[in-house]
Amino acid sequence: MKICSSRKAAVIIVALTLAGCSTTGGKTGADGAPVKEMGEGGLTAASAATMGGDWRGNPLDNPDSPLSTRTIFFDFDESQIREDFRDVVIAHGQYLAANPTVNVTVEGHADERGSREYNIALGERRANTVRNLMLAQGAASNQIKTISYGEERPLAIGSDEHSLSQNRRAELLY
Repeated sequence: MKICSSRKAAVIIVALTLAGCSTTGGKTGADGAPVKEMGEGGLTAASAATMGGDWRGNPLDNPDSPLSTRTIFFDFDESQIREDFRDVVIAHGQYLAANPTVNVTVEGHADERGSREYNIALGERRANTVRNLMLAQGAASNQIKTISYGEERPLAIGSDEHSLSQNRRAELLY
C-alpha cells in the first residue's frame, strides 16, 4: 500500500513538473511576448532599463543621465570644477531644486601631497565649490551638507599620477 502511494506521488510530481515547462523553450511575459534574459541578444542593465522608452526607476540610477555620475574630479591643487564635470554638478543642482525633500552630502577629498591641514582645507574648498554651483541651480542650502576628508580616505592607493588624480575629488552621497 505504501509503495502504491509513493508511485502515485512520484507520477504527480513528474506530471506537474512537465506541465510547468514551457513548450516554446523561451520565457514569455504577461502579454505573451518573449522575454530575454540579461546577456541574451546584447541585453545589458542599461538597455533593459531604458527598453521601451523612458527610464522608470530612480533618476539618480539612470545610467544615461548625468545624475548617475557622483564623483567630480579636480585638477592638481585646484578647487574649480573641471569643464567636463560642470554639467554633472548642474544636473544634480537642478535635481535637488526639483526634489526639495532630497538631501545630499558632498565629501571633499585631496591626494596625499601637501600637509594634512592643507588637504583638509582643499577638500573643503572643493566640496563648497560643488555646493555653490548646486545652490545656483536652485537647490536649497539645507539640502546640501559638506564635509572634508582631505587625504584621509583615498579612492586609489599609490603615488603614481593616475592614483593621485583619482583622489582629487568630491563625492555626492544621497
